Amino acid sequence: MKMKKGWLAIQVGLEEEDGDIQKFVIPISYLYHPLLQKLLDKAHDVYGYHVDGPLQLPCSVDDFLHIRWRIEKEPNRSHYHHHHKNNHNHCHHQYLSSSLSFHSC
Repeated sequence: MKMKKGWLAIQVGLEEEDGDIQKFVIPISYLYHPLLQKLLDKAHDVYGYHVDGPLQLPCSVDDFLHIRWRIEKEPNRSHYHHHHKNNHNHCHHQYLSSSLSFHSC
């Protein structure tokens, strides 16, 4: 499957819960969002850096969909396309990662 430039295939789901693993395609810019960075840190803890296949995120599909919805509904989300060069953007969104508490993430 050929990926459109600027997009990334990911795999989401928890095998130990119900085996519901789904693939999604997200803009690469989402990787710079604090909510997704929190998941990336957890993915490193669970899977390490060297994993064969697509990027795997260790959370339920429902929780990932909620995170994606939160990112998409932000009015200033376009600044994530600029790789977070301005620190004030990161600080502006720090409260989001601490306000989320998912059972699977």
